[in-house]
Amino acid sequence: MIVKITAAGTITIPKQFRRYMGVRRGDYVKVELEGDRLVVTKAVVS
Repeated sequence: MIVKITAAGTITIPKQFRRYMGVRRGDYVKVELEGDRLVVTKAVVS
């Protein structure tokens, strides 16, 4: 899937991906670089 980067540098995680990951608005995600890939995982914040 291709998504566009906004002028502010943000991207939208598609709805079906958010559902699969179990994340909603206000949740935190962890973003990491693995080579040339951007990896997004659900973050656990205590």
